[in-house]
Amino acid sequence: MQHIAPGQQRIRSIDFFRGFIMLIMALDHVRDYFHEDALIDVPTNLATTTPTLFFTRWITHFCAPMFLFLSGVSAHISGQKKSTAELSTFLVKRGVWLILIEAFVFNLVLTFNPAYNIIFLTVFWAIGWAMVILGLLIRTSLTTILVVGVIIVAGHNITDYFKPPGSPIVASILGVFVTGIGTAFPIAKDHLVIAGYAILPWTGIMLLGYWFGKYFRNDVDVLHRRNMLRTAGLAITGFFLILRIINVYGDPVPWTAQRNIMYTVFSFLNTSKYPVSLQFTCMILGPSLLALSFLENARGSFVRFATVYGRVPFFYFIGHFFVAHVLCVIAFFATGYTTTEISHPQSPFLFRPPDFGFSLAVTYLIWIAVVLLMYYPCKWFGEYKQRNRHWWLSYV
Repeated sequence: MQHIAPGQQRIRSIDFFRGFIMLIMALDHVRDYFHEDALIDVPTNLATTTPTLFFTRWITHFCAPMFLFLSGVSAHISGQKKSTAELSTFLVKRGVWLILIEAFVFNLVLTFNPAYNIIFLTVFWAIGWAMVILGLLIRTSLTTILVVGVIIVAGHNITDYFKPPGSPIVASILGVFVTGIGTAFPIAKDHLVIAGYAILPWTGIMLLGYWFGKYFRNDVDVLHRRNMLRTAGLAITGFFLILRIINVYGDPVPWTAQRNIMYTVFSFLNTSKYPVSLQFTCMILGPSLLALSFLENARGSFVRFATVYGRVPFFYFIGHFFVAHVLCVIAFFATGYTTTEISHPQSPFLFRPPDFGFSLAVTYLIWIAVVLLMYYPCKWFGEYKQRNRHWWLSYV
């Protein structure tokens, strides 16, 4: 049977897929800054959306859950070189570090607001807490991690049938950990913290990724890994279709018949990301595992291109937001806005008033520009990480 040397194709397939979804991810973030309707409507609003706009948002749904899942896979792979205690300590420390980065560094890049009037707790918040919880669970067993992951992912939507508790404190805690679409906490007269990613549903995805990481160990046969990923991908995709057709459990918003077949399909695909539902997770995870099963021998210029980004996910994530926001500032002044309009009460971002923006076609062009502007910085940083073994590089 076919084998591969440690750290070659399996890492290439993960880096390529992660890089690919991160390229797509940038499209939604650029849309937030540049699309004319981004702050006044949502692209999944079936009453107002267009097919192109709906797809533009829907395709980017693959990014966050697979980023969490592949972080779990990567933790398992890196754990082959560490003891259980070392890996546990590292994940807890890195998780706490990511939470702090979210609050104090990423928010500044996101909003350009040094006053921190609104602090968003989003993807780094979710990844950070997931790493902390995974780091603690690693001290148990792989089976325990799988069981906890399945219970969280498959079972948390039972809260859809619960009446919200009367206590504001209990409701807030439940929102932060399980049910929150965007739980807000006023911390001063003009300052607000918004926890946009409910912790446990995202943690469940990382736990499943850690368990699947066993198929990427150095001693696992390539054909066995492909078959397992393909079988799991088909099973999860089929499970999503069954759940969605039944339309009873796994998502707080059932699909409904719309004005035509296309929009009915949109309703079928419009599963809930905030908080991430069981159906949303299966909709993304199933096809993604199928894709990974076919990427062992991926080659070509585009694979090399996307892999550059996939090898430095943290650097790229922070960097592409900074580049997009700088371009937004340039466009802000170039289109006639003045310093008196930098801040707007209906916009969380400086230099981005609600009536600012461009068509979706222009937004796509800016997305391509952002991606290309990040290529050489990502390439340089990836090569720097390969040449150096500084301790702090494991955190970025």
